[in-house]
Amino acid sequence: MAKSRAGKSRGAALRRLMSRGCVVMPGAFNGLTARLIERIGFDAVYVSGAGLSNATAGVPDIGLLSRQEFAMLAGYIAAAISIPAVCDADTGFGDAGKTVEAYERVGLAGLHLEDQQFPKRCGHLPGKEIVKASEMARKIRSAVAARRDKSFLVIARTDARSVEGFDAAVERALMYLEAGADAIFPEALESAEEFAQFARQVRAPLMANMTEFGRSPLLSVSELSAMGYRLVIFPQTALRVATPVEEQCLRDLKRLGSQKKWLRKMQTRQALYELLGYDPKQ
Repeated sequence: MAKSRAGKSRGAALRRLMSRGCVVMPGAFNGLTARLIERIGFDAVYVSGAGLSNATAGVPDIGLLSRQEFAMLAGYIAAAISIPAVCDADTGFGDAGKTVEAYERVGLAGLHLEDQQFPKRCGHLPGKEIVKASEMARKIRSAVAARRDKSFLVIARTDARSVEGFDAAVERALMYLEAGADAIFPEALESAEEFAQFARQVRAPLMANMTEFGRSPLLSVSELSAMGYRLVIFPQTALRVATPVEEQCLRDLKRLGSQKKWLRKMQTRQALYELLGYDPKQ
């Protein structure tokens, strides 16, 4: 059973948070970012497959990392914090049950599986293909049956909106709930009204993806909460902010041969140690 530092099930902790309201989950692509998210006061962390692929392997989000790599990298994140973390599991890596087992072992609170065909694509890009709804339902049943901790969340993501239309996404969501999914993640809805309508038609815990530069409008947490969404993820926000700043600093270093002009903008050694919980005097 994946437990927090306090000894409680992380899945149970996340379920309690969801029962109280909308849980905001910024994306962490490494343990340091996860520590920062927790220190600022967020209650949970999201681990994006795109974030892991882009930031650690330097590759696009097209299913190039394995189950073992995802579990190892997400495990570092889960171990660095005491709050729950949910990790992307793409299409299940060929065996959804084994993926649940691997994710539970490293301390995650839950995962989401998607109904795309392998190799998958970013959910906000054209050219996606999806499997039959019955195949996805079997995958969900396998995932649910494999978990040791019944509080571990199995979230079903459907990419049907961009492929078969809104009504098909709703139909699939209802089928996935019947198969045992704990929550539904409708990817790439295209308007505020679609988010609201989906919540009216699918009466279950819902996850909203507020990724930038995609098909979905950037709605506020309060707007989504009022609609009934219980999980809101910001998968790449921190990474998209950090990368341009790194680029600017490196360009100056290349041009000037010194980093001195950036010192006032840098995290100090002491601040880093505080974030890591490290006392060099001990």
